[in-house]
Parts: sequence; structure tokens; C-alpha cells
Amino acid sequence: MLALGSSLVPPLTRCQGARPGWQAEPPRLRRVATPSSQGVHVAKAVIFDVDGTLIDSVDQHAASWAVTLRRYGCSVSHDEVRRQIGKGGDQLMPVFLPPETVERQGEEIEAFRKDLFMRDYLPKVRGFPAVPELFRRLRDAGQRIVLASSAKGDELEHYKRIAGITDLVDAETSSDDAERSKPFPDIFLAAMQRLAPLRVEDVVVVGDTPYDAEAAVKAGLRPVGVLCGGFPPADLRKAGCIALYRDPAELLARYEESPLAATRP
Repeated sequence: MLALGSSLVPPLTRCQGARPGWQAEPPRLRRVATPSSQGVHVAKAVIFDVDGTLIDSVDQHAASWAVTLRRYGCSVSHDEVRRQIGKGGDQLMPVFLPPETVERQGEEIEAFRKDLFMRDYLPKVRGFPAVPELFRRLRDAGQRIVLASSAKGDELEHYKRIAGITDLVDAETSSDDAERSKPFPDIFLAAMQRLAPLRVEDVVVVGDTPYDAEAAVKAGLRPVGVLCGGFPPADLRKAGCIALYRDPAELLARYEESPLAATRP
């Protein structure tokens, strides 16, 4: 389990009229509590974010958004946009664009960005190692698996194929199922409806961004962070993560002692 990290994050530049986005704090050395030290409930289901958690796609999304925003008059760097990946377009665009632009051209901007991503960037996306094996481990333990992504539903089908989990998922939710994307809890609340009658204390969320963790906490769920999406550990802890792991491979290797475990020693 990882509890170390470092990041130098420059100030976020926004176009005139845009609202503030997530501001990363400098990471601090801090021990992350283990499930046994917290008395965590046994997990009966796990909700997974997808981008940056199961597939290595954060930089591709950031690049496609940076190109799109520049096309629509807002010059931003790759790194500035990258720190906002994890949100859906409805929450990302207002960070950089004035409200009137989002209201007038938001759908057009999202459509352009999606077409650009699917055409030029999706072919570069790869799944992280050990994702299918982790999912099989959960299924062997009788745990249910739900995907909860800020992506559109049709994009999610591509992502499942890339991750090698097409036949290993019990249910899924996307931005199509939510009025607002992360960091609002709507997508996770929709996932909980798929898991009824399970209670929030029966479920763990795995994600790579502060927005995943923030949304999970708002939904009453326990977030576990993975660092493979590139967000600083301090930001994930600040947003509410109860434990941090390097990637799905480490989650699999340390499954029995993780918050994902279906049983406790």
C-alpha cells in the first residue's frame, strides 16, 4: 500500500469568466489507515471508476480536451486540463470557459471533443495490468462489480473491451444515467440503485481522482484510491480515500488485507 508522493502543481489558468477547479495541495508524508485499523465493513460489492483506474487514458483525455478548448478560444496547457480529468464535460467546461459559452455551445463543444477523442486518441488507450484478474478474484468471492464512469454509455463499451472485462461486470452507470457528473454523487447513487438492496456500508468505490473520492463520500460510500491515474496521494487522501494502492495489480496482490476483501481474517 502506498502513502508517499510528491507533486509541484502550478496555478491553474482559466479563461475569463470561468469558475475555479480542483486545487491540489502539496503532498505530505502520512500513514494511510488499513482496513483492520478502521474496522471497515466487509465488502459485498465494488464500484469502479474506469478512466485512469482500469485503463490508461487520462493523458489522452487531457490532450483531446486541450485541443478542443483551444479551438473554442481558450488556450490551456495539457497539465492544466489533466488536473480536471475525472469530471464529465458538464463539470470540466465551466472551469475554463465562461458560463455563456458553456450554455450556448456546450453540446457542440462536447460533441467535437468526443469525436476527436474517439478518432485520434482512443486507439492509443491501453488497459492497466491485472484488471481482468482482479475482477475474477472479486467474482470468485461472490462480490458484485459495477462500473461508474463520467464517460458516455457508448464510450464505456469501448473501455470495457480495452480493459478485458466485457463479461466480468454485473452492471454499469455512465454520465447518461446522471444529471451531473463527478464530483457530484449522481453516478454513484445510480450505481447503488443497480446494487439494491445492498447498503452503502456494504460497498467500496475504487477510483483514481479526487473527484471520484469526493463523489463517493457525498454518496455515503468508502473510496479507495489508486495512483495509476497520476493524481497526488495527498489530494486523494484530502478528498476522503481510506486507503491508497499503486494500481489494480497491487490491489489484487493485497486483496485479502484491502478494503475490497469479502472476508476478514
